[in-house]
Amino acid sequence: MNNQSTSNMTSSGHPLAGVKVVEFCQVAAGPFCGMLLADYGADVVKIEPLEGDTLRQWPPIKNGDSENFASLNRSKRSIALDLKNPADLELARRLVLEADVLVENNRAGAMERLGLGWSWFKEQKPSLIYCSISAYGQDGPRSGEGGFDLTMQAAAGVMSVTGEADGAPVKCGVPIADFTAGLYAAFSISSALARLRGGGENAQGCHIDVPMFATTLAVGALQTSEYFGTDRNPRRLGSAHPRNAPYRAFKCSDGWFAIAAGNNKLWRSVCEVANTPELLEDERFGTPGLRAANQDALKDLLEVKFANASIKDWVSRFADAGVPSAPINGFAEALADPQAEHLQLVHPMSLPGGTETRTVGCPVRFDGDVIEVNTRPPALNEHGKVLRTLYESTPTTVES
Repeated sequence: MNNQSTSNMTSSGHPLAGVKVVEFCQVAAGPFCGMLLADYGADVVKIEPLEGDTLRQWPPIKNGDSENFASLNRSKRSIALDLKNPADLELARRLVLEADVLVENNRAGAMERLGLGWSWFKEQKPSLIYCSISAYGQDGPRSGEGGFDLTMQAAAGVMSVTGEADGAPVKCGVPIADFTAGLYAAFSISSALARLRGGGENAQGCHIDVPMFATTLAVGALQTSEYFGTDRNPRRLGSAHPRNAPYRAFKCSDGWFAIAAGNNKLWRSVCEVANTPELLEDERFGTPGLRAANQDALKDLLEVKFANASIKDWVSRFADAGVPSAPINGFAEALADPQAEHLQLVHPMSLPGGTETRTVGCPVRFDGDVIEVNTRPPALNEHGKVLRTLYESTPTTVES
C-alpha cells in the first residue's frame, strides 16, 4: 500500500483514474463523497478556507492533526483560498475549469453569491458535473436552512424510530444522514460521468442536487412504506424489528448478543438450539407477524434459556445451526474480527505531523482484489504553492 505519496494513485485498476475533482466541502457529507471518488482513482483537490476545514479541529488530535479529518480526507490535495479575494476566486475558477467534477456542501445559494455557482460554470464549461450537497436542497421553502447530521436525523424521521420504546429520542450512533448523502452524491457523480463518457446527444454536464433531508428519508424505505401502508407512524422498538421475531438483542449469562431469525425455518432452528420445542406449538408465535406482535413475551421466555450460557457459546451454537447471530461488538472487537483481517480493512496511515496511525480503507473489492488507496491526508494548504504556480501561469481552458 502506498501510504507516503501525496498524489493520488492513477492505476488503470481504479475506475475513476484520470478524473479531476475540485471539492469545496467541510465536515462530513461532502468530504466523504470526495474521499469515495478519490478511493476509486479520482484526483481530488480540496479547496479549504484559510483556517481550514472545521473537521481539522475535531479530536482526537495528535501532533496538530485530527484523526477525524484524516478519516474522510485521505488521498486529497489541499489548497487554502480566501474566496472573497478576487485573485483567489479566479484561481478557484481556473481549478474547476480544468476539472471534470465540482463537489460542494455549502448552504444553498452560497456558491452563487461567491461567483462559483452552477449558473456561471454551465456557460463556461458545459461538460462540468456540478454536485451540490445541502441540508434541504437548492430550492423550496426550506432551502435556505442549514443542517447537520443530528438535525437531519430528527427532521427525516430517523430519531423517531431509534431507541427504546419508552426512552428519550436517540440518534443513530453513526452519522448516517451525512454518509448517506455522501454515498448518493458519489453514486450520482459516477453515473453522470458514465453518461458523459458514453457520448451521444446526452453526453453533457449537469447540476446534481443532493438534499440530505431527502436522502435520509430515502434510506428509510421500510419505515415510509410502513406508514404508507398503515397511515400510522412507525414506532421505536430498540433493537427489535416491527415485522419479525426473534430479531433483536438478547441477554445471556455474560452480556448481550443479537439474533436475526427472519423466517419460519430460522425460527424452528432457534427453538431447536435453545431447546424450546414447546414454543413451536404456542399460538402466539405461529407466524413472523404473530411473533413480532408478541415479541416481548417471546424475549422473556428465550432469555430464561439464554441465561444458562455465554455469548460465545450461543453465537457458536446458532452459527452451527445457520441462524445469523453476533455479539454486540465495540469497534475494537469489530476491527479485530478475523473477517476484518481477511478483508484487509485496516490500513496504516501517516498523518502530516508524523503520527503513525491506522484507518479503515475502501471496503469494496474488484475481481477479488482490494482497492489500494493512498491513506495519507493533506496538511492545510500543503499543495497551495504548487497549485498556485501551475494554474496562475497557465491560460484558462474554457469550452465553447
